[in-house]
Amino acid sequence: MKSYKFKIRGHEYEVDIKKAEGNIFDIDVNGTSYVVELDREVKATKTPTLVRKTVATHKSINKKGSSAITKIKCPLPGNIMTVFVKEGDKVAKGDKLVMYEAMKMENTVLAEKDGVISSIKVHAGDSILQDEVLLEMK
Repeated sequence: MKSYKFKIRGHEYEVDIKKAEGNIFDIDVNGTSYVVELDREVKATKTPTLVRKTVATHKSINKKGSSAITKIKCPLPGNIMTVFVKEGDKVAKGDKLVMYEAMKMENTVLAEKDGVISSIKVHAGDSILQDEVLLEMK
């Protein structure tokens, strides 16, 4: 809360700004509450908004005589922290598969579709490169 003192035509006013949202302010003038609108355009920030595109981590391939196998790849190089699944586990879309650390941030790879884990290629503590296969799913 900010407080100001104004003197207008010899009259003193104590103004406390309680809340501000955009150009609408909730203020107290000499103990009386008012909601006022600031008659100016609020300038937008010049800081650009970071928009990241979705990185595909799953790629399906077909082998002769079997159903499609989806290879889950690592989008960034880093270190495996946790593997949440075991071979043979059934997973649903959105389930956590692997957590890894990349660029000092924890990242979680989620299942993009329902399936069964057919093989796990990494273990906790492994260092991985970008596009390295983490696990395979049917």
